[in-house]
Amino acid sequence: MLCRPTTGNFSPAFYLFIAVIFAASLSACSDSDDVNGATNQSEEDCTPDQTWNPIDNVCVTIGGEEDAGPVADADGEEDTGGNGGDECGGGPGTTITGTVTIPSGELPLPDVTVYVPATDPDPISSGATCEPCDDALSGNPITETLTGINGRFSLTQAPSGDEVPLVIEVGKWRRQVTLENVEPCQEYEITDLDKTRLPRNQEEGNIPQFGVSTGGCDALGCLLRKIGIDESEFTPEDEDGRVHLFAGRDGTTRYDNSLNDGASLTPAWNWWDDLDNLLDYDIVALSCECNNNGGDKSNDARQALQDFTEAGGRAFLSHLQYIWLSEGTDDFQSVADWATGMAPATGQVEDGIIDTSFPKGQDLREWMYQTGTTPAGEFPIHETRGSIESINEDIATQWVWIESEGMDFEFPGFEDFFPDPPPELVQYFSFNTPIAAHPNDQCGRLVFSDIHVASGQQSSPDHPFPTGCTDEELTPQEKALVFMLFDLARCIIPDKGDLAGR
Repeated sequence: MLCRPTTGNFSPAFYLFIAVIFAASLSACSDSDDVNGATNQSEEDCTPDQTWNPIDNVCVTIGGEEDAGPVADADGEEDTGGNGGDECGGGPGTTITGTVTIPSGELPLPDVTVYVPATDPDPISSGATCEPCDDALSGNPITETLTGINGRFSLTQAPSGDEVPLVIEVGKWRRQVTLENVEPCQEYEITDLDKTRLPRNQEEGNIPQFGVSTGGCDALGCLLRKIGIDESEFTPEDEDGRVHLFAGRDGTTRYDNSLNDGASLTPAWNWWDDLDNLLDYDIVALSCECNNNGGDKSNDARQALQDFTEAGGRAFLSHLQYIWLSEGTDDFQSVADWATGMAPATGQVEDGIIDTSFPKGQDLREWMYQTGTTPAGEFPIHETRGSIESINEDIATQWVWIESEGMDFEFPGFEDFFPDPPPELVQYFSFNTPIAAHPNDQCGRLVFSDIHVASGQQSSPDHPFPTGCTDEELTPQEKALVFMLFDLARCIIPDKGDLAGR
């Protein structure tokens, strides 16, 4: 049985962030493609319906999970609902294939649920919700599957006809399109990639509700724009856009005159101080402010962030926003030890090393390779930092780290104040909440990035949104973050758990 994201939930540093806000969206549902052939295969041996797996050095079948198979009709009788079995002379029957991408179309997405509904799916609600991954999909699916590492899917036993509905869903991202002239007992390849990308606006489908603070040293709002969310969805919180911006210290304080009539942003400290404000959002992303600014984060606010995640909310913290953990609630302080005296390796570019000791880390490694990042398992990270002394591995999972050997951490005359860094510096980690709960009862998720996610973007009072954003292609660093962003939005499973049943 497939496990999938529920209908009720939803520079290289930028890649890794969005592949941690579209990382709390790759958690509970995926297994590896069927392996065909021996381990001595070469990439040239792959057939047209296979792709090369550089990690295991084998050809793997395109399409992710096997088809979910027949479903029960209203009378409880088994019914494929499509054209398969005896009707097509056995085999997969009518098959729909395609590739799912992020809203911009630039990157494929793995572990996305694709299905044909028998009825219209129920609306998706906004705000923090706690629902398990094994909840049934809305719309009584006739057939369903998951995309593979390369975003490809193969939906077998599908219905045919002049207008066949198709739903693409991951967390609270959902898009429904109509396929025309699907012939029975044949393969229908969706060649128009514009039909299989996630929605850019509410007219195209559902987008999670984002609350994003600005900051003088990061611009997470630019990241969401860069992955393809339309500018029309960036609005003040009293309007119905899917991204609401709030002004953090030294960050953007208003919209450009061409957007929302140049409206001012509500100060972030007036927003995060109240749990009820946070609960309106699916994902909260806090940009680095160039300083901890602890005076802006009251004890009520620090408790509210924990309570928000425990209610099913997802949070992403950029660099110096680690104060929510280092000086947060007792639970959040238990996640990691912080080397607050350790300065950044300013101006250096280091090789980020993907941790493949857990299944989702293996997925990230292969996905990064298939999207053009070489060598496999590494990517360049700009503006590296060394804020983390260590993480509590019983709680948190390391995704990416860098070696500190050879990095310039010299402070003549101040050696006693700045100890040598550990040999491995964690750059990204995540954990699920409530921390003390059984994994099956955890509802929320938090991802931390020790580097500036939107490196190169401008966020300051002199750059009203979106004038400080760039339109350059995603860097490897940003790609990795994109992967984690969508992982953040998915239903919750333990990072280190066995993904074979998801």
